[in-house]
Amino acid sequence: MTDEIIKGTKTALVFGGSRGIGAAAVKRLVEDGFAVAFTYVSRPDRAVALVQEIETTGGKVRAIHADSADPQAIRDAVAKAVDAFGPLDAVVVNAGILRLGTVDAVSLEDLEMMLTVNVRGVFLSIQAAVPHIRDGGRVITIGSNVAIRTGFAGSSVYQFTKGAVAAMVKGIALDLAPRRITVNNIQPGPTETDITSDMLDMLSERSPLKRVADTSEIAGVVSYLAGPESSYMTGASLTIDGGYTL
Repeated sequence: MTDEIIKGTKTALVFGGSRGIGAAAVKRLVEDGFAVAFTYVSRPDRAVALVQEIETTGGKVRAIHADSADPQAIRDAVAKAVDAFGPLDAVVVNAGILRLGTVDAVSLEDLEMMLTVNVRGVFLSIQAAVPHIRDGGRVITIGSNVAIRTGFAGSSVYQFTKGAVAAMVKGIALDLAPRRITVNNIQPGPTETDITSDMLDMLSERSPLKRVADTSEIAGVVSYLAGPESSYMTGASLTIDGGYTL
């Protein structure tokens, strides 16, 4: 552990931070003065590129390979983040997967994988991090507005995993309230990422604002929830979807 890096520096760990919303959150937290460790499970090139981009601006960042489907990998990632930067001030759980399939066709493999990563992985990430989060710290999950409404056939499993996350933060918020650690959930709507790149026109047309979100807009909510002005908010789900679920 390098005391010169940690001294006077806020620290954060982002699960699933190499691209999309996760990468935007990493960059925004660095801008806000955090030293940030983030996990990735695929595309190591994207993780390396993000580290290089941030380090050229003087930011402190560490990429950690960890699969959120693997409980031991989650625990190891927390240990590596703490070893690199010290106790955590904020934890962002963004890791998740989307596999579509109607109820009569979705495979057991896809069902189990989404439950494993989107629900169990979120809980275990928070559980592993809690002993290392400073009192008054922040836990932020990235859910989805589909927890409210989807409108698309074939998304039932993804929808109920994100509904589970919205419910989960309420109970965990109560568990951690004695330590003044807040726990909140962000529910983005359609956002311009690798996953949505071939659907942008259709998704924009369905939105009341006739556009999708930029990842920086979701990262702005992460910044708010990780900062001092949100200290009285806990157990909440904040939907940012351009009116999609109205």
